[in-house]
This record gives sequence, structure tokens and C-alpha cells, in this order.
Amino acid sequence: MHALALRARAVAHARSSACPCGAATLADRPDGIVVRHADTVAKAHPPDSDPAGLRARLWVAARLPDLLLAPLDDSPVTLHGRLVTFWPYGTPVDPDDPDAAPWEAAATLLARLHRSPVPQGMPPMRGPAKAARAMARLHAVGPHPAAAPVLRAWATLPAWARGEAPMPHTGTLCHGDLHLGQLIRRPAPDGPWLLIDVDDLGAGVPAWDLARPAAWYACGLLPPGEWDRFLTAYRQAGGPAVPAEGDPWPALDVAARALTAQTAARAVAKAVEAGRPLDEVERSVVDACDRMATVPPQLTPEHAK
Repeated sequence: MHALALRARAVAHARSSACPCGAATLADRPDGIVVRHADTVAKAHPPDSDPAGLRARLWVAARLPDLLLAPLDDSPVTLHGRLVTFWPYGTPVDPDDPDAAPWEAAATLLARLHRSPVPQGMPPMRGPAKAARAMARLHAVGPHPAAAPVLRAWATLPAWARGEAPMPHTGTLCHGDLHLGQLIRRPAPDGPWLLIDVDDLGAGVPAWDLARPAAWYACGLLPPGEWDRFLTAYRQAGGPAVPAEGDPWPALDVAARALTAQTAARAVAKAVEAGRPLDEVERSVVDACDRMATVPPQLTPEHAK
């Protein structure tokens, strides 16, 4: 952390001789450490990051600056065995103001990303692999009563959604881990919204990028009005993940189930590690897994693999 902060400071001072020297830790997790120094952000990527894959993702971000936050340099550096990248700072979504959540902006950015050409050699979108890691974490924490419905729901999914087989198609450029924490305004504080975090960016199934809000809606955690705002904006922007009209669920069902199981697995693992009971929200996603296990997924032809 100290070394990363010093690197962020050095890059910030190289960018501006009038640096105000404000510093902060934005994230400190095993899969990513993010520190800020004034207008510069340094991120240490997960220990198992593939250098070639990360460079490809940075290359795309640098060339889609109206959709993705562009890095300060499209080549990572190595620090204490971790790949590190540098970014300009942007204003994140305010978690204390849910009424101002930029659902339309998120949906429009996704639709435009999904319509962008997939560069040659682009690695696969890493969403299913990330879901599989959540299940591995659930197994690692040991027995828990809430684990059984999560594992049953996971077992109903096709192999590609569990990260055990190639995705049914990889013709779409996908973000791979869409949620409201992946948006910032740049320039801060009120510039246009942009997508951030390229760790899971890649070619894959676009429904995965709609799956988290779809899962929240299905679990009762996202109000119908907000889901409708998101889905309508995505369709109006020509997003290819769902039909332009009619029932979107056959296209979203498998990915939404996978994200529900992933969320529940992480919730149970965190509760076990902290030695505490599940809270109300965590219990709701576990209950959703219990219901999912009794109803087969709606498989569209491209998903039935």
C-alpha cells in the first residue's frame, strides 16, 4: 500500500507542478488496491492478472474514451509482483442518493459498448470466471446452512455460465462486471459518465452486463421503476443483449441466475469469515437461489450449451 501510494504521488506530480497533494485509499481488497493522489489514481490489479490480457484491455479503454475511462498509460508497470495502472480521477456515483442513480447513463454506455467492434485478439469477458471464483470461496469457508441452496442453484446453470466451458458466442465487447460502482464522472465533478474497471472487459455474451440489475430486480432489491428505466434506455440505445421489444427474460435468465448465485456465494462466505449471521439483503439472495433451484433456467438457443 505504501509503495503504491508513493507511485501515485510520483505520477501525480509528473502530471502537474501545482499538485494539491490530497491522498486517499479508495479500495483495499485482495483482488484490487486503489489509491488516489490528487487527480491521479493508481490501481494494483489482482495477483493472477494476465499481463497480455490487461494490456489488451487498456488498449481498448484508451481507444474508446467516450465510453471507458482512458488510462494515463496503456502499459501496466510491476510493483511488488503486482501489475499497476494509473488513471485520472473521476467523481463516483453517490451511494447515499439512490434517486440520482444514473441508470439511463449506465444502460446507454453499455449499449454503445456492446455495439463497438471487438478488436482482434481480445480476451474473453471474465464474468463467468469471476462467478466461479465466488463459488470456490464459498466451498473454502466450510459448511453453512445457507450454502446448500446456493450450490443447488449454481448446479442448474449451463457449463459456460459456471466458467467450465467457452461462452456460446464471443462476438460482443462486454464490460464483464457492471454495477453502479463502475461509473464515474470525468472531468470531476460533473462531466459525462464513463465506465471504469477493465479487469473483466472482453468478448462474450452481452446479457452478462445486464445480469446484475436484472438479478436485483428479480430478487426484489431493485424497484421495478428503476429496472424499467435501465432496460428502456438500453433498448433505445440499440443494445443487442435483449430483443428490441417484448419479454427480455429468456435472454437474461441464465446470466441473472449466475449473478444471483455469485452474489449469494460471496454473501455467505463474508458472513462466515466475519462470524456473523446473514443480514436481510443477503438472506434475500439466498432465498432467491432456493427458488431458482426448483425452476429450470429459460434457455434461448444460444444458451443451451
